[in-house]
Amino acid sequence: MPSLNGKPDVIFEDDDLPYEEEIIRNPYSVKCWMRYIEFKQNASKSTLNMIYERALKELPGSYKLWYNYLRERRKQVKGKCINEPPYEEVNNCHERALVFMHKMPRIWIDYCQFLVGQCKITKSRQTFDRALRALPVTQHPRIWPLYLRFVRNLPLPETAIRVYRRYLKLSPENTEDYIDYLRSVGRLDEAAVRLAAVVNDESFVSKEGKSNYQLWHELCDLISQNPDKVTSLNVGAIIRGGLTRFTDQLGKLWCSLADYYIRSGHFEKARDVYEEAILTVVTVRDFTQVFDSYAQFEESMIAAKMETTAEMGKDEDDDTDMELRLARFEQLIARRPLLLNSVLLRQNPHNVHEWHKRVKLYEGNPRQIINTYTEAVQTVDPMKATGKPHSLWVSFAKFYEENEQLDDARTIFEKATKVNYKQVDDLAAVWCEYGEMELRHENYDQALRILRKATAIPSKKAEYFDASEPVQNRVYKSLKVWSMLADLEESLGTFQSTKAVYDRIIDLRIATPQIIINYAMFLEEHNYFEESFKAYERGIALFRWPNVYDIWNTYLTKFIDRYGGKKLERARDLFEQALDGCPAKFAKTIYLLYAKLEEGYGLARHAMAVYERATQAVETDERHHMFNIYIKRAAEIYGVTYTRAIYQKAIEVLPDEHARDMCLRFADMESKLGEIDRARAIYSYCSQICDPRVTANFWQTWKEFEIRHGNEDTIREMLRIKRSVQATYNTQVNFMSSQMMKATTSSTGTVSDLAPGQMGIDDMKMLEQKAQQLAAEAEQDKLKPKEKILFVRSDTSRSELAELSKQANPDEIDIDDDDEDDDDEGQGPEEVQLEQKSVPTAVFGGLKED
Repeated sequence: MPSLNGKPDVIFEDDDLPYEEEIIRNPYSVKCWMRYIEFKQNASKSTLNMIYERALKELPGSYKLWYNYLRERRKQVKGKCINEPPYEEVNNCHERALVFMHKMPRIWIDYCQFLVGQCKITKSRQTFDRALRALPVTQHPRIWPLYLRFVRNLPLPETAIRVYRRYLKLSPENTEDYIDYLRSVGRLDEAAVRLAAVVNDESFVSKEGKSNYQLWHELCDLISQNPDKVTSLNVGAIIRGGLTRFTDQLGKLWCSLADYYIRSGHFEKARDVYEEAILTVVTVRDFTQVFDSYAQFEESMIAAKMETTAEMGKDEDDDTDMELRLARFEQLIARRPLLLNSVLLRQNPHNVHEWHKRVKLYEGNPRQIINTYTEAVQTVDPMKATGKPHSLWVSFAKFYEENEQLDDARTIFEKATKVNYKQVDDLAAVWCEYGEMELRHENYDQALRILRKATAIPSKKAEYFDASEPVQNRVYKSLKVWSMLADLEESLGTFQSTKAVYDRIIDLRIATPQIIINYAMFLEEHNYFEESFKAYERGIALFRWPNVYDIWNTYLTKFIDRYGGKKLERARDLFEQALDGCPAKFAKTIYLLYAKLEEGYGLARHAMAVYERATQAVETDERHHMFNIYIKRAAEIYGVTYTRAIYQKAIEVLPDEHARDMCLRFADMESKLGEIDRARAIYSYCSQICDPRVTANFWQTWKEFEIRHGNEDTIREMLRIKRSVQATYNTQVNFMSSQMMKATTSSTGTVSDLAPGQMGIDDMKMLEQKAQQLAAEAEQDKLKPKEKILFVRSDTSRSELAELSKQANPDEIDIDDDDEDDDDEGQGPEEVQLEQKSVPTAVFGGLKED
């Protein structure tokens, strides 16, 4: 082929001719050149490069051609030694490309990465700089990560620092990466300066999600742990600035400041910082951090001195210094409880409990105790106090009292009575403690004078619960003070003065039931019985149920003890008055007391009437117990036959559980009296509330009764009743279906006799009909015995018994009639042997004596 542009001839293959002709026709078509290049991909490197060069000569501004050409050239030198000539040729090719492609960041990025791979540091740095100058600023974020990675991997920190400074002018939000790099290369001074600038910049947002407080701690750790390398910052001022800024996290900042002075060698200055810290922190957590660090510092000082002494030998000065350090450490440990107490009081100066604890810590040091009490009563605001503020005044006075300084104690109490407490009880407690102190020292008149002064009516009276008035105007209504005054008057005063105090308490309407009882007992001790009863009456007028219960109980007991049956009508009026409106919860005791009065001094029928009223008035849970008492007393007074009506009433009124117990006792009593038919009727009645699955004991008792006193018919009747009751209580489907199937089979023959096609329908009909029939029979059996309990006298004739049994169950078939007739015909009338039996004494009660 002829030469092109005077260059040596190039050998083409026959397959190249279509592409060459297309290129001649369209020399400025990128697609034509790319098709040709794609076709020649497997050709030699020189041929491929020659085609690229020809294409770029025609189209020097094509990014696609340049990008593919450079990629191809880089691929050709891959794996070769970086100092061989082909690398330089590729570099020159990149330089030629950048003449036209200087605005394309991908070309710059590939070139820079290619140069970095060749380890050409200076040329790589210059190329990165050229790229940043050539590209618009919006494309710089694509260059900077590569540039920074390149300089970080160089052992030239100065170059990296200068590059980072340029970078941060564009992206100041990445300062943390720069600080991390400075720390890694040991440039801690500039790292601290940059970190301080970040901390002071309120608009700075950490990319790592760190808060401003965390950045502060990083700065404090950095400058405190490297005092010899950080010289551009005032460490003390920075950390103290953090102390004023982060008041809730002071412990670590104080420790950082002390650590800075320790590492700087200023040990006394560090000790001053620790002392200042433990006297200013306000939380236990911060105090614990500072104190532990302080103690560790003192221990390290002692250990360092011991090591120095072991190496250098010791002299007299070393012994003195060692003793001083040990004494300082021991004093620090001994001060810990007191320092911790100070922290809690700084946290809440109105904490009364902590002030008391502080006094205990100063035990054995009277001057400090007095100073503490003085500071406490001056500091604690009664309106904000946590605890009882009056206890500080009382303890202060008791301290003087224990040291036999009564005048000082009285002065403290007098001041305490003038304090405006939040609650009246606090002032009342102060007055009572004041009086008790005088009593302990046998100043009885002084104690009475103090309490009379406390209960004196102020010039401006106020209601007890009126919080707008000071407590001094309300303490005259404090029952606590009045109670103590009443006790003192009772012990030391006259009868009239004591009576006046109790009357005053009642007039102020602050009395309690116990005060009323105490007043009445006091009058009774002085033989003023009617006066004491009047006191009870005044108390009853003051209170309502249930508070009046104790007064009524005591009043009625005392009245009965005093008069017995002499004033029976008055006593009855009192009882009726007490029972008027009495809740069921308290009625039992009063009714029993009333019944006891009637039994002892009144009529037996009145007592029975009271017992009957009591069974209705007491609570439901107490009725069973009340009926038992009623039955017992009725049997003792009138005999056991009188109790039948009571038993019937109890069975009607009580719930099933207690009614069942009453039925068993009733039946047992009747059987002991020989009333067998009565007992059987009771058992039959009770059976309707006795589920055989639950109350097996009842059915066993009835069975034993029938074995002793019944016959085959009565036992069969008992079993029939049991089955009926069981069917009533058993609601399980399988039981009911089995019973219905059994009944159906017995009445209509086997079920299999039905027609095959109608078996299911007829079967269901028959089951439903039988179920209705069984339910109706069960309901009749359940209702029939409850209509009336059938009592039969033991001397009823045989014919009357047969008639009664027929009336009781007309459907029953008499199986034994024929047998009896045969016996009568063959043997004649049977002779019955009668035996006389003594009647038990309990039947007659208290009406007949032996």
